[in-house]
Amino acid sequence: MDLSRRKFLGTAAATGMAAQARNAPMPARTLGKTGAKVSVLAFGCGSRFLMYKEEDKALEAANKAIDLGITYMDTAFGYGNGVSETRIGKVMKTRRKEVWLATKINKRDGTEAMRVIEDSLKRLQTDQVDLLHIHSLTTAEDLAAIEAKGGVLETLYKVRDQKMARFIGITSHTDPTVLKTALERHDFDCTQMALNAARVGMKDGQRGMEPNPAMPTSFEAIALPVANRKKMGVIAMKIFGQGHIVDKAPIEKLIRYSLSLPVAAAVLGMPQLGFIDQNVEIARNFKPLPKKEMLSMAQDLAPVKAELDRFFADHLDA
Repeated sequence: MDLSRRKFLGTAAATGMAAQARNAPMPARTLGKTGAKVSVLAFGCGSRFLMYKEEDKALEAANKAIDLGITYMDTAFGYGNGVSETRIGKVMKTRRKEVWLATKINKRDGTEAMRVIEDSLKRLQTDQVDLLHIHSLTTAEDLAAIEAKGGVLETLYKVRDQKMARFIGITSHTDPTVLKTALERHDFDCTQMALNAARVGMKDGQRGMEPNPAMPTSFEAIALPVANRKKMGVIAMKIFGQGHIVDKAPIEKLIRYSLSLPVAAAVLGMPQLGFIDQNVEIARNFKPLPKKEMLSMAQDLAPVKAELDRFFADHLDA
């Protein structure tokens, strides 16, 4: 999978993409109402980061990403039960001021969540993270547990008030309807959601490709507009569909699709050092995809949507 998802690089090299990018700056965008400027690429510290089995290689990867202009680090307690945070903490010990640092909490009980958050700060070797997310919202029942008296949402408000986190948010790759409800109800600063060309759901229309209301809803169609309306900082994730669509469209276009949406950044796992260079080149040369081309991609990838929806219904983000 890692090799196939890079097939486009031969063509990219032929066009001189690498040479053009060498001196180009990393684009940055404002992360919604936080007002912070972050790189359009976020370094994902989840399952792909944990593929670096040797810690020194993982630290080399994280440092390389920062050296190349990636300022957003995305980790979580649930990534290896603290392993990812511990690794990133060793980098933050000397580079904290260079990074927008986001982590996530997967506990739903407020007291338990607070204990984990306090330990996360120790692992990350900082007294404050920039962004703390509730990790991986799934069902309506899960949202009820988050919202319950004594639940994790109450704790996040306290953590923000106490300056342990500057801002708070919530992530989801499972059910866009549930995320839409959460965003409408609550005072989140940011949100992170699954946004890729395969999970849109399109049909042929008289004016070209149009959203298909007969297909399951998508994050792009119903959750993203709520976040934009409330001026939340939006981070795109799962832009490769956890590897399910890397052979079905060029990697460059999959990245460009997500970054052409009204988002601040896209988080990518980069399990090889070469991938960091390659993704940075794409970001530095980023140009928005024309709307027509985005719709065409969605049409081409529509047959994969049902498969992805089934996969993400049970996917553990860890």
